[in-house]
Amino acid sequence: MNIFLIGSMGAGKTTIGRQLAKRLKRPFFDSDHALVERCGVDIPTIFEFEGESGFRDRESQIIDELSKQTDIVLATGGGAVLRPENRKMLAARGTVIYLRVTLENQHLRTSADRNRPLLQGGNLMEKLKKLRDDREPLYLALADHTVDTDNRTPNNVAQTIQRKLERTT
Repeated sequence: MNIFLIGSMGAGKTTIGRQLAKRLKRPFFDSDHALVERCGVDIPTIFEFEGESGFRDRESQIIDELSKQTDIVLATGGGAVLRPENRKMLAARGTVIYLRVTLENQHLRTSADRNRPLLQGGNLMEKLKKLRDDREPLYLALADHTVDTDNRTPNNVAQTIQRKLERTT
């Protein structure tokens, strides 16, 4: 059974995913990292040359490829849920965990990060709120489980996810 982590930028998907994969002795993948590795350029560069839609096309292709594997942990990008085909793939191919974070903690975790094109320029808190308002209904609808990450260590969150998975298998 695959485990797919969804949630906002700064929710801890990559860090928690690594911890969870280690606990479960499974391979870990991050769709954004796989995309950067394949393209040979960072995400802001992809956005600059191909726009968000070009990035989303590439993201969907990576998610399709990675989610076809078995018994992996996959951290997706925050906007992966925007495309219906991604939601279908994730729902059909594994268990989806929504890692939820408050706007305040998301702000703290992302404010210094220059590798997030959707957060550059303007009021960061307003941008985070708009993204959350647009995406949270999709996260909630897709998730098999929701886990809050605020004020918790990645290992503690991974342990919580592991317990939830053990209760449902």
